[in-house]
Amino acid sequence: MLQLTCPNCGPRNASEFRHGGVAHARPPVPESLDERAWVDLIYMRSNTTGRQTEWWYHTAGCGLWFLADRHNSTNEILQTYRWQPKTQTGETRDSH
Repeated sequence: MLQLTCPNCGPRNASEFRHGGVAHARPPVPESLDERAWVDLIYMRSNTTGRQTEWWYHTAGCGLWFLADRHNSTNEILQTYRWQPKTQTGETRDSH
């Protein structure tokens, strides 16, 4: 059984969650992208094996969208955490 830890609700069965896909950086100026660049951004993925950061949604609980670092070949959940906006230095607001 796959178990995820919701940052609000704690450990839960994965059946309570919806997978939202791999998290990836958004363009700093979305208006600058042409149609081909948008297609590449939305649909073209590298699909590599290893650790990836993914969006998850707690559908049967608090309704929180959060991030999980998961190894996609072993299905091991390495950590879960709330999304935090990055500062201009690349750190999250809660980084120390």
